Amino acid sequence: MLRERVSNNIYVFTSELYAQVTAGAIITPEGAIVVDTLPFPSETKQIKHFIESRHGLPVRYVINTHYHADHTYGTCLFEEASVVSHRLCYDLLNTRGRVGLERDRQNSREMAQLELRLPDIIFEDGSMNIHLGGLTVQLWHAPGHSSDTILCLVEEERILFASDTLMPVPFFTDGSWDDYVATLQSLQGKSYENIVQGHGDVILRGELESKLESDLTYLIEVRQRVQEVVESGGSQLDLDSIDIEACGKSRLPLNGLVEQLHHSNLRSLYQSLSSETVPVAE
Repeated sequence: MLRERVSNNIYVFTSELYAQVTAGAIITPEGAIVVDTLPFPSETKQIKHFIESRHGLPVRYVINTHYHADHTYGTCLFEEASVVSHRLCYDLLNTRGRVGLERDRQNSREMAQLELRLPDIIFEDGSMNIHLGGLTVQLWHAPGHSSDTILCLVEEERILFASDTLMPVPFFTDGSWDDYVATLQSLQGKSYENIVQGHGDVILRGELESKLESDLTYLIEVRQRVQEVVESGGSQLDLDSIDIEACGKSRLPLNGLVEQLHHSNLRSLYQSLSSETVPVAE
């Protein structure tokens, strides 16, 4: 696991075991707030040890930005903390998340030590704030990557935990293309010092606008190309010719995983656009 200090109070931890997924720790005099966990217990335990031993503080809150396993599996290791999420995250953890964890527990000795931990504090409409030790963390619903995704802003530091809304390539197969575009557009023109992606490197202040433009360009490009396949009567096999780099993204980040994500996006769009064009029988 890699650790990076992005401000006096905030650390980012990046997994070396799975897809450069990130978690964060916001340190205050009254305790810590952890934003997401890492998928393997060994790495999440390192985060907990760092906070408790290096800073001598308890973890007061764990924020689940969305229900996906690589961000939530370690939540149960923070037994004394309150867990915060959107209501949809609670519902999805309690259904899909429960099934997925049971499968992984059976297939992995390390995962067998994990238990499902559901959020204690949930919100639904608008936003909510967590106040701790002189810092305010604002949470708000930002669907697209998934229906339950939230963003987290440390207001005093102007550091945004963007969850999987920002990662090397937009990934929406469990969410909505339209919601994703709207969420990215809502971030344009904003002033943040650093932006923590759900996977990959921290984005610096001067890089955000170009990153958002690149992601929006990619989303528009893949939709246009898949629409052309659908309208020409093509099959899913024709999607293989839609190269990620032709859509404006590199195939190299996350050790090549982005190419798999790209093809998943194409298949998801194909299915949704094909269903929109199916004629209704009279």
